[in-house]
Amino acid sequence: MSRKIEIVGLGAGDLEQLPFGVYKKLTQGNHLFLRTKEHPVIAELEKEHLQYTSFDSIYEKHDQFEKVYEEITEILLDRAKGEEVIYAVPGHPLVAERTVQLLLELGPEKGIEIIIGGGQSFLDALFQALKIDPVEGFQLLDGTFLESSMLQVTQHMFISQVYDQFVASDVKLVLMEKLPDDYEVMIVTAAGGKEERILRVPLYELDHNVELNNLTTVYVPPVKEERILWKDFGKLRQIFAQLRGPDGCPWDKEQTYESLKKYLIEETYEVVDAINQNDLDHVVEELGDVLLQIMLLAQIGDEEGYFNIDDVIEGLSEKMIRRHPHVFGNVQVESVEEVIQNWESIKADEKGEMKASLLDGVSFALPNLVRAYELQKKASKVGFDWNELTPVLEKVKEELQEFEDELKNNQLIGMKKEFGDLLFAFVNLGRFLHIHPEEALFGTNEKFVRRFQFVEERVKESGKSFNDHTLEELDEYWNQAKLTGL
Repeated sequence: MSRKIEIVGLGAGDLEQLPFGVYKKLTQGNHLFLRTKEHPVIAELEKEHLQYTSFDSIYEKHDQFEKVYEEITEILLDRAKGEEVIYAVPGHPLVAERTVQLLLELGPEKGIEIIIGGGQSFLDALFQALKIDPVEGFQLLDGTFLESSMLQVTQHMFISQVYDQFVASDVKLVLMEKLPDDYEVMIVTAAGGKEERILRVPLYELDHNVELNNLTTVYVPPVKEERILWKDFGKLRQIFAQLRGPDGCPWDKEQTYESLKKYLIEETYEVVDAINQNDLDHVVEELGDVLLQIMLLAQIGDEEGYFNIDDVIEGLSEKMIRRHPHVFGNVQVESVEEVIQNWESIKADEKGEMKASLLDGVSFALPNLVRAYELQKKASKVGFDWNELTPVLEKVKEELQEFEDELKNNQLIGMKKEFGDLLFAFVNLGRFLHIHPEEALFGTNEKFVRRFQFVEERVKESGKSFNDHTLEELDEYWNQAKLTGL
């Protein structure tokens, strides 16, 4: 017996639009299966006593559409083992039909032939109903699998599979990530048929008291307003190309890799400062300033023909996937420590050969407190570290004594050397106690600023200058600042 499933499309409208060949298959086939019976063609054919099996009830069994489609596919493949199956779907079988794609993928594996028997797509009817020329560029998206990263807001966007208010609500929230709440969209139902309806609504009303069904498509017109495009990454690239272009900004045009280094460092510290202040609005602003430097550097690379921002993104994506086999592969991990070990192992393999020293991977560009911390971390990974706190503290005391000895000798070179050793020992103590030196020193600096500003206020209130105060008097102001909790 022939093992096959023939799939036909019900079109986007009523019976008058249905091709005669599809009509014959629907009415003369042995066993007709419908993804859904909620369609004008089926409503009219029921008057002719059409016999069929509908999968509508499966939608109520699952809370994910993919599970629905998988079960429908499984049933059809099972039935096709013993009989020829006719399967009818709304629109055209090859346009926005996930079950058809699953059948095409899994059917041959089970020895079942999948035949596409024709049908009429809803796209032609949509273009006609909305008076749109598709050559301008358009997207056809599935409302049940919609993510903001898919959206090309400068093109015509058609979002199909908006069956009900739950899907409409999800679609609305995704669109709002890129578009204003009051952006006008159109809800198109039964395009090209006698029941065609086009309703214009602001985006925030997309799921409000609107009748939705299997023939509903949400149309999002292309964005023309410049302000809305400011969220679009493509627009950001255009801005930096224009800034460095012939009629661009003189400052931006004269920047080089070397000149931007200091700005990148400064802006990175500004982000850290905003995080420490727990000022999220400021974090957003400062992250933008870091991105500014990255975009300028990438634009320079693009102009010189060496690389562009796409290369940066590709390299980062590849690295994240490669170094996270526990997320994107089959590797199992039990702890954060295992994740770090895997990361370092993969990183070492990427280099292709062993470094001359384990410490070669610590950048000279790091601030020296951080570099000392990272050097010590690298050394500790191969066991070059103390096992308990007591000898770490003894090392600090030893370095302090050596520094005091050099102070007595009053030799700058010796004092500088021992001062560095003392700092290094303190960094090691902090690392042993899981205290990052930069974070600790930042806190102390901020504390000093608060207390000194308090002293300044007391000096100002006294009507005298700093020079008119004794150190003891200034120290008393300082102690008052401590007592207030500053």
